[in-house]
Amino acid sequence: MRAIGTYSPILLVGPSWVGDMVMAASLVAALRDREPSRPVDVLAPPAALPIAKLIPGVRRTLPLGLGHGELGLMARWHAGRALRGEGYGKAIILPRAFKAAIAPFAAGIPERVGYAAEGRSILLTDARPDAARKTARTIDRFVALGAPLGEAPPSARPILQLPEAERLAVAQAFPLAGEGPIMALCPGAEYGPAKRWPARKFALLAAQAHAAGYRVRVLGGPKDAPLADEIVAVSGVPVDNLVGRTNLVQAAAIIATSDVVISNDSGLMHVAGALDRPLVVLYGASSEKMTPPTGPRSATVSRELSCRPCHKRECPLGTLACLESIPPQEVLAAAMAVQA
Repeated sequence: MRAIGTYSPILLVGPSWVGDMVMAASLVAALRDREPSRPVDVLAPPAALPIAKLIPGVRRTLPLGLGHGELGLMARWHAGRALRGEGYGKAIILPRAFKAAIAPFAAGIPERVGYAAEGRSILLTDARPDAARKTARTIDRFVALGAPLGEAPPSARPILQLPEAERLAVAQAFPLAGEGPIMALCPGAEYGPAKRWPARKFALLAAQAHAAGYRVRVLGGPKDAPLADEIVAVSGVPVDNLVGRTNLVQAAAIIATSDVVISNDSGLMHVAGALDRPLVVLYGASSEKMTPPTGPRSATVSRELSCRPCHKRECPLGTLACLESIPPQEVLAAAMAVQA
C-alpha cells in the first residue's frame, strides 16, 4: 500500500553539477528539521550522486543513468514508472529543466514541487515563481522549495559527512611525503574557462606556497589534466599531482585533510566549504553573491569590473581581465589569513 501523509518519503530530484548537489545538502537539512519523520531519497545523474551519499539525512541514492545535458525523455519516463511502488508522497525537483520533472510525474507522486520553467508547470502540482533566480543565492532558492510558498526559508548551510574509513583509506592510498601544512589547489571548473584562474598563476602560487613551507597538491578530474601538467611544469617545485587519479569521494577525503584549499568557483570548492576547510575562492565570470563559499573559514578574491559577472563559459571580450588581474601573492595572503 502506498504510504501517504507525514510519514511518506520525499524524492529529491537532484542536479547534475557537483557544486549544486553540495548546496542541495542545505535543503535536506531544512527538510529534516521541518519533517523529521519523512525519509529523503535522491535521484540524480551519476556525476553528482557520490556527493548525495555524503549528505546527512539522505536515506537512499538512486542513479539516473543520463549525463549532463542528455535529454533521454523515455529513459526518464521509465525511471519514474519504476518508482511507482516506492510510496513517495512528495517530490522536490531542483533542476529547472522540463526533463527533470518527467520522472516524478511518471512515478505518480501526488505532490510535485519545483520552479516554473520551460513550460513544465503541467507536470508539477506546485509550480513556484522564480523571479529571483538571477539575484538570489542558489542555496536559498533550493531551501525555499522545501517550505510552503511565501514562507521565508530557514537559514541553512550545506554540510557533508565523510566516513572515517574513507579518510583512512585515502591516506594510505595517496600518502604525502614531508612535513608542513598542505595546500590543495583545485584549478578546474567544468562550466568553462571563464571561471578558471589561469594555470600559470596557480603555478606561481604553488612556487610561493612551497617557499612558505607548504606541501602542495593538485586535485581535479581527467579533463583538468592539462591544467595540472602546466602547474607542475611551470612551478618548478615539488607538486603532488592527483588530477585524474581519484574519484569524487577520494578527492573529498583529500580535501578534508588539507590545511587550506585554493579553488575556482567549482564543485570541489563547494565540497571544501561543506567540509569546513579553510578556503580561498577565485571568482571570474560567476558571482560570489549567488554561489558564495559557505564554510566558516572562507575568503573570496575577485575584481569589481563592469563586465562581471557575465556568467559566460568563455570571456566575451577575450581578455579574462577579471581573473588575469588577480596576483598569486594576494591569494597566498588570503590563504594565510583564513588559517589564522
